[in-house]
Amino acid sequence: MPRVWLSLGSNLDRESSLRSAIGALRQHYGDLVLSPVYKSRAVGFAGEPFLNLVVGFQTAESVAVLRTCLRAIEDAAGRVRGPDKFAPRTLDIDLLTYGDALGLVDGYELPRDEILRYAFVLKPLADVAGEESHPATGRTYRVLWRDFTGEALVLEPVVLDLMQEPSNPASRPRVT
Repeated sequence: MPRVWLSLGSNLDRESSLRSAIGALRQHYGDLVLSPVYKSRAVGFAGEPFLNLVVGFQTAESVAVLRTCLRAIEDAAGRVRGPDKFAPRTLDIDLLTYGDALGLVDGYELPRDEILRYAFVLKPLADVAGEESHPATGRTYRVLWRDFTGEALVLEPVVLDLMQEPSNPASRPRVT
């Protein structure tokens, strides 16, 4: 089964949105690997700071099925989609990698280009998968982070127990 890495971010109802997403992912996919959580300013628009992390797991689901599941988790968390790509959001889940897949897979470009462009994606990925290699560059995420020349965002570590169950388990999105 391929290892999947996701980037999760939220700048509206941040802690609750991320906790419910982790709960839904754990319920559907089982064991998860979680990076540290980082706070950073919004990129591309004026808004509240984001909390970001990377989540990994293994799945036999196709990219198409996986993306449908991720979108359902976003929707259950109150994600509002509009014409503006850069806008506040309760939850953003991006599929970063799917094993060593390269190129267009089920209509989705892999690996996601944000890995190499944004500190809030690359740093947490380097934290949990530092010795794994980027499918396109062949360089490890640790080396990519060390040599990162993208926008210098301040990433502030945040202590947050995302594996804690929500106080109302019925509020956690169910994925079918």
